[in-house]
Amino acid sequence: MFANVLIVCHANVCRSPAAEMLFKARALPRLGARMAFQSAGICAFDGESMDPVMRRLLTEQGVATSGHRARRLNRRLVRDADLVLVTERAQVKEVEALDPTSRGKVWPLGKWEDSDVADPHGGHVAGYRASLVLIEHLVMGWLKKIC
Repeated sequence: MFANVLIVCHANVCRSPAAEMLFKARALPRLGARMAFQSAGICAFDGESMDPVMRRLLTEQGVATSGHRARRLNRRLVRDADLVLVTERAQVKEVEALDPTSRGKVWPLGKWEDSDVADPHGGHVAGYRASLVLIEHLVMGWLKKIC
């Protein structure tokens, strides 16, 4: 089992925090504190708030969203993680370039579906909804594999 899972996207304000919060909401009731989930962004601005549209959609599903602040991905976060999940396949190489020792533990969130999660940030609500539906589906798929 993995003790520390890191989810990575571009800015850490939409996709990766949504995945982090869904992992926590779906896994922690079963696992307790045996598994930690966190997120970061390759180009994040530290301290930025979560996208308000994604926050609202998660809240509508009963998923807790309080307290999230964006943080920039760094080598230490990658090294401390047992598993790193990225929202786009191209981000695997970006994470591995930041920390070459991460090879083999960085995977696309959409690995099992052979898909990327489109970035809805700044778009229409329909795009956010579609991304959130896909993220939840992918999170549930990973939970079946890692729990």
